Amino acid sequence: MKTWVPGAAGSAYDVDNLPYGVFVAAGEQPRVGVRIGDLVLDLAPVAAAAMLEEAHVFEQSTLNPLMGLGKARNDAIRRWIVGLLVEHAGRADVEPHLVPLGDVEMRMPFDVGDYVDFYASEHHASAVGKIFRPEQEPLLPNWKHLPVGYHGRAGTVVPSGTDIVRPMGQRVLPGSTTGSAPAPVFGPSGRLDIEAELGFVVGTGTTLGARVSTAAFADHAFGLVGVNDWSARDIQAWEYVPLGPFLGKSFATSISTWVTPLAALDAAWVDLPGQDPEPLPYLQVDGRAGLDISIEVSVNGHVVSRPPYRSMYWSPAQMLAHLTVNGASVRTGDLWASGTVSGPVPEERGSFLELSWGWREPFAVGDQERLALEDGDEVTLTYTAPGTLGGRIALGEVTGRIVPARP
Repeated sequence: MKTWVPGAAGSAYDVDNLPYGVFVAAGEQPRVGVRIGDLVLDLAPVAAAAMLEEAHVFEQSTLNPLMGLGKARNDAIRRWIVGLLVEHAGRADVEPHLVPLGDVEMRMPFDVGDYVDFYASEHHASAVGKIFRPEQEPLLPNWKHLPVGYHGRAGTVVPSGTDIVRPMGQRVLPGSTTGSAPAPVFGPSGRLDIEAELGFVVGTGTTLGARVSTAAFADHAFGLVGVNDWSARDIQAWEYVPLGPFLGKSFATSISTWVTPLAALDAAWVDLPGQDPEPLPYLQVDGRAGLDISIEVSVNGHVVSRPPYRSMYWSPAQMLAHLTVNGASVRTGDLWASGTVSGPVPEERGSFLELSWGWREPFAVGDQERLALEDGDEVTLTYTAPGTLGGRIALGEVTGRIVPARP
């Protein structure tokens, strides 16, 4: 199976990838396209000419109508798109609707309903435990029994390329006390951080009271996005006891503008690294439930970390099962993220908190050093995975630049 699209065959965006996005060409309305090589296929006119039953979903400014069609119809649409791009008979009808990436602007790919962030990396959770609780066990007693998570703020999920305004808030500076009590001050966060994560997007929703089993994961998950869950660690440290993350997390979460369909990851599934103790029945999985996805974290063009997603303790299917086990419903466009992806060695840590080991050990960014993000820093997360054609496919990258706090 080889595409006729110039430059696409053998690339990270070959026909075994085909991520969806919402694009805008000059003077036109936003609509749905699919990426092939360094081009975007404008699906709306092609589907209309083919009198495709679902043609209307490609005319929309969000992927939600497409994602909500369900797994069977989306699998059929994917087969149709592959056919368009490999069969020479229809090339003359399709080629005029291929638009260079440089000629379009990518938009937020879907309307986010609810956003949940998990804490699914044992290496990350253990590192955080060692940093903040050095005299105790790194993992809290519940961690290996359930995927720990919290509900985030859907309204501040932004597309890649959006500037990140340094957040303001309360924090406690070292030595700031009134008598024996901490004395908070108000101002811009001084410990602004990244979290290199992977996100999963709901296609088919559920009704209130229903639960999604681990075996039904593929029936409800439409695809994947890259995620950078920006974190103001000093604000978070002061506020999170006893209820957990709030303002330290809610100011911005960046996602990729391309959504990789779950079907593109067929060659990327791997065994989980091992779960002990055995999870409760509703969290048990059959077969390969982990994903072999490589992440690269760059700051100002310099690679600082390469977190491996295949090291994650909890699988995406287990996260979705736990998210819904109490009867909580999910809707088309809901997003859940993995939490920081970190590996077992220093060069695989997915946050500045870990790379600096609790703000104590500066790490190199080119010929400079960092403990936390500075104004002007630009962070880019890139993702690759095995493709079904034998090479590697690229998931959408996530980029954000830190700008000064607003007065």
